[in-house]
Amino acid sequence: MSRTGSLKNAVVAFLVPLPSILFHLYFLSHFQSSTNPLSPLWSWCFHHPLLLANVFFFFNVNVLFWLIGLIQSSNWMIDLYWTVIPVLLLHYYATHPLAQFDPWRSKIVIVLTWVWSIRLTHSYFRRENWRCGAREDWRFADLRLQYGKHWWWISFFSVYVSQQIFLIGICLPLYVVHSVDKPLNIWDFVAVGICLCGIAIACFADTQLHNFVTRNTKLKELGKPMVPNLDRGLWRYSRHPNYFGEQLWWWGLVVFAWNLGHGWTFVGPLINSMCLAYVTLLVEQRMLKQEYRAEAYRLYQKTTSVWVPWFRSSAIAVKDKDT
Repeated sequence: MSRTGSLKNAVVAFLVPLPSILFHLYFLSHFQSSTNPLSPLWSWCFHHPLLLANVFFFFNVNVLFWLIGLIQSSNWMIDLYWTVIPVLLLHYYATHPLAQFDPWRSKIVIVLTWVWSIRLTHSYFRRENWRCGAREDWRFADLRLQYGKHWWWISFFSVYVSQQIFLIGICLPLYVVHSVDKPLNIWDFVAVGICLCGIAIACFADTQLHNFVTRNTKLKELGKPMVPNLDRGLWRYSRHPNYFGEQLWWWGLVVFAWNLGHGWTFVGPLINSMCLAYVTLLVEQRMLKQEYRAEAYRLYQKTTSVWVPWFRSSAIAVKDKDT
């Protein structure tokens, strides 16, 4: 992709959330300046913040992103906005007129979410060689080939409507944090620790993976054999430490909500974890289709934990000793 194309995509990505942002700002301005009873529209927006968030998502993400994806023949934008939508939802919940919360807990969660978002956004652009919209997720590309001429309408549900379920669901703790005013206690600091561990693990794992991929790319360019498998660092103890770190982050947010009496919000991260389990299966199947790494990866599967970091089995220890 050319720099011009990347710049155009960056401009589109910057402008695309503005309808929801401007509507919410207009609502806040109207609510604060109005001395008369609210009209039915504004009254609905006031009394149903969670439903309004879903309306924003449906029209601004599902419909608008989908139309842009049809025009560009690429659904790249939803991948980028996974790092942005939680931040937008967080500030929407925090600024809604019905919001009530402990200011310290709110500040902690806002800082944590921004750190998570910046980390993941950096990882995204580093992976994409600092280009915007250069490619869509390989899973969407595979589905595009699988469904052919029907992909244009199937993509609306499989790429966008499904993302609404996942993203609104896993962000429910952010809503709870700004719906309950309760002083900080020890469980908030437990949640902070879990969230920070998740961010740190995902950061180190992604960096190690990026370095591995970069090294293999250089070896390929030089015509040298590529290293078949990454099994060093965090990847020595887990086949998907980046996934583990990401899930730890979301479950850490659930502890915040559980502490506020809303443990039911575990449903969102649970659905997301179940989906990620399926993605893990797809990723591993893809690895096994690559001849140069298939044998090494089968051994890796037999001896290394899937998600949760753990010591490698004795088979690896024997192999290392023999070599």
